[in-house]
Amino acid sequence: MFDNLKKLIDVKSIITLTLTAVFAVLSLKGVISPDQFLTIFTVIIGFYFGVQHEKKKGEANNDNQKL
Repeated sequence: MFDNLKKLIDVKSIITLTLTAVFAVLSLKGVISPDQFLTIFTVIIGFYFGVQHEKKKGEANNDNQKL
């Protein structure tokens, strides 16, 4: 459990969660439209999970090369 918490405190995770909260508040206040929020949120989450996927893929390749 401590490892999962440590991973959550990663800088990319903090930025992703902060941006999501900020744009959600802006959308609820009517500063940006729900369509704009959806576009922004999709890009942020897509980038975050894309980076995580590439990171895990790179770690798997390194493990295979060590064998």
